This record gives sequence, structure tokens and C-alpha cells, in this order.
Amino acid sequence: MEGGEDPVPEDIAEAALRKIIHVDMDAFYASVEQRDDPTLRGRPVAVGGSSRRGVVAAASYEARKFGVRSAMPSISAKRQCPDLIFVPPRFEVYRDISHQIRAIFRDYADEVEPLSLDEAYLDVSRDKARLGSATATAKLIRKRVREETGLTASAGVSYNKFIAKLASDQNKPDGITIIPPGKGAAFVQTLSIRRFHGIGPVTAAKMEGLGIFSGADLAAKDPLWLAENFGNSAEWLFNLARGIDHRRVKSNRPLKSLGGERTFFNDLVSDTEIREALAHVCTVVWDRAAKKGARGRTVTLKLRYADFRTITRAKSVPVPILDGAMLLAAGEAILGPLLPTEQGIRLLGVTLSKFEGEEEEDADNDAPAPADLLSLI
Repeated sequence: MEGGEDPVPEDIAEAALRKIIHVDMDAFYASVEQRDDPTLRGRPVAVGGSSRRGVVAAASYEARKFGVRSAMPSISAKRQCPDLIFVPPRFEVYRDISHQIRAIFRDYADEVEPLSLDEAYLDVSRDKARLGSATATAKLIRKRVREETGLTASAGVSYNKFIAKLASDQNKPDGITIIPPGKGAAFVQTLSIRRFHGIGPVTAAKMEGLGIFSGADLAAKDPLWLAENFGNSAEWLFNLARGIDHRRVKSNRPLKSLGGERTFFNDLVSDTEIREALAHVCTVVWDRAAKKGARGRTVTLKLRYADFRTITRAKSVPVPILDGAMLLAAGEAILGPLLPTEQGIRLLGVTLSKFEGEEEEDADNDAPAPADLLSLI
């Protein structure tokens, strides 16, 4: 090149031309229940168990005004919102609607990357529907979702996945936010780091302890300081604060994990009860793994005690787990040292991960995928 300039790497040049939409359904589970039962509309609704051992799986916007959130114990949610209405989850219904919505997405994008039942990334750089712009495409997708499902969705439109996801949350519910090239860094730097996808509560608390509360605070830190305090995550954090994200939208996102968990009406205290619960959850998890043909090497056990303290312990085995007996044996090996327990167990979960072929996948700087969990509320 003239002037001795280095050529722009192909992947970065490609990323600069991307047009990404992140679509996120609004309070999906609760909205489905309000759609199907007119008496619930406009009222605070929680999807989940209403017993004292229940957990909120999803909350309507009316309930969120009272501070009700997913994963909150039902007894706490009811205390914060005395008029809260609990409805049991209908996961098969939610999955069917999710498939209907994804079919709409594929009319406008060849590359669709679902993150869960209620959200997905779409790469519309190719303008498959010839609508002229990513913004026009996002508007039409939202219109069709409303007309065909009776539900609302919010969308973020930008030049990369990280900013598109942040943007979709900016004007919820039923909103759209467009962040064009050249505006991403300024947008990111106005936000709390707790809004950043991929930064969990523990890391956020650490950042705040170091004086980092916003994207602007993060952008002010140099790479050496970030490396000293955040190790291998330093480059990733440096880029996020500047609105840089080169990850591609990947269809057929590889399965990262699957699992199941169960919340108990009465705390489990005896070793026998806890081991029986482990066997039950392992059976559910293995049934799912067998249906998907997934054979993993890492088993993670999750225990939540009566005081809501939660621990996770993981064990990897040298060969893929081939049947339910092997899965249970791995779970037992993790559980054994944790027994007997001084407190009762109110929740037990098992997750299988590190599937065959995962090590050979193209590492594309993706944030870890959330576990594909089967809720047993």
C-alpha cells in the first residue's frame, strides 16, 4: 500500500460493513400468558411457582414496576407485590411461538443466531428482502411479529452484536434503537457497566470497587492497567469500551451446555433424599442429551441451600459420558464431599457441557453461551 500503511485485516474490514439486528421479545413468557388470558392484561403477572419454594421464571412489566424479577424467590416477589398473580409455565407453548418468530427472522436473514427462546441476532448485511436498510428490515420484522403472534418485540440495529444487543434494551418495551457506525463508542460510554452483556454481577462489583461504573470509566483505563486487573479479559474489555466487537452472527450455534434443576417444596436434609434428587435430575438431563446426541465430558452440580447461598462444583472426565449411569456417577463424585450438609437443600441442578468436537470449533471471541436449562419449577 502507498505511504507504507498496513492493510486492514480481512475480518476487521468485513466487520466494518456488517449490519446487525438484535431482536428481543418483551417479557416473553408473561406476555404470552397475558395474550392468552385477557383477564391478566394490565395486571402484575409472574410465570413460575407460587409456593414458598417457588421461583419467578418471568415477570410482566406491571410486576417489574414493583421490583419483581426472574430468578427471585416467589415469596419475596409476593411480598414486594401483594397483588402479584402467579401462572404456571407452559414451555411447549413458548417454544412453538419461538419457532414461529424464528421463521419470520429467516425471511429477512440467512444468518440467524438464537440466544434463547425470546431473542436472536440477525445479520442483514446482504439485505435479503431488498428493503434498503437494516432499520427498515427491523421495523418490518417487529410489525410482522406483532401481527402474527400478538406480541411485541424490541430491536437494536447497529454494526456489531455487542452494540445491537445493548440497543435493543434501550427503549423497551416495544421500541427500536439505531446506533450507526461512528456513534457506537459514544453510546457505550454513556452506559453503566452493569448493562454490558458478558459482564456478570461479580465482575461488575469488582469493577465498581476499582472505580469503574460506566463505559466511559472503562475507556479511560489503559491496556496495561486492564491486564493487571482483569488478565485475559483485558483486550475484550478494552474493545467493548470503544464499541468494538468483531464476532460474526453464527447460524446453528453449537450447543454449549444442557441441564436441569429442581426446586423443592421442603428442604432436603438427609443424604438419601439429596442423592435421590440428584438421580432424578440426572435422568432428566440424560434424556435431553440422548435426544440431541450430545456427549459431554464436564458435569456441573449446583446446590442452593436454605439460606439461598448457592454453590457450583464441576468435574471433567477423560472420555465423553455415554449413558445416564456415567452421568450419575460423575454427579455422585461431586456431591459426595459436600455431604452431610448442615443446611437443607432447596434447589439442585446438573449441567452437562464440553461436548464432543467443541475444542475444534472456530473460536470467534464469542461470549459463553448461556446454559440450555430445563426448568423444573
